[in-house]
Amino acid sequence: MILFALKLILAHFLGDFVFQPAHWVEDKLEKKWKSKYLYWHIGVHLLALLLLLQFNQLGVIAVIIVSHYLIDLAKLAFTNEKNYRWLFAIDQLLHIGVIIVVVYWTTPFEIDFQTLFGEENLLFLTFLAFVTYVSGIIMRMLLAPYYAEVIKDDHTEGGSLKNAGKYIGMLERLFVFGFILLNQWAAIGLLITAKSVFRFGDLNKGKNRKLTEYVLIGTLLSFGLAILAGMLYNYLVETL
Repeated sequence: MILFALKLILAHFLGDFVFQPAHWVEDKLEKKWKSKYLYWHIGVHLLALLLLLQFNQLGVIAVIIVSHYLIDLAKLAFTNEKNYRWLFAIDQLLHIGVIIVVVYWTTPFEIDFQTLFGEENLLFLTFLAFVTYVSGIIMRMLLAPYYAEVIKDDHTEGGSLKNAGKYIGMLERLFVFGFILLNQWAAIGLLITAKSVFRFGDLNKGKNRKLTEYVLIGTLLSFGLAILAGMLYNYLVETL
């Protein structure tokens, strides 16, 4: 079952990402169902499935190809500049959903929901939520007294991408949390060094001491919360 599922997923990755140039996507968005590249795209999927499945399971191949074509048609019909990211995510989830259904159809399997929602998995998800969203809100509350003063005196050149700081903080805490779970403490030092090189060089050019101190406090808080979360998670896992 696993080998069969991997073949289907690999065929999907090859067709949707590896062998689909950007100009194919642009032409499909412009011409919709009239684009020749839509049918080339489906042909690539068909070829990948035939080769990976060695021309067996033709019924499975037919279901995947037809469903892929219909899903892509629907996505192209409703895509615009405001929703293309959401539709891309929905499109991929539908394709993966079809693969799961097909795998279940050919080789039925059971999902152990008791294990899926067991203590260890729920503990891991709880800490993931903490190091991404909860920690960010805690930091925002702690740094709130300094924010207005820092923004008032901020004379650095250029602007900032929308929500860039939020996602940078999430990613760095996830990296730190992951490094602790893997017992790779040295990697955390490397991450701090890398961030310092990229971030504080720009701050020094701006000659804004308050902003530099504000970012330094935020960085230390971010890393500190992630380290505490990682250590507490490891402790709880050992005691379960």
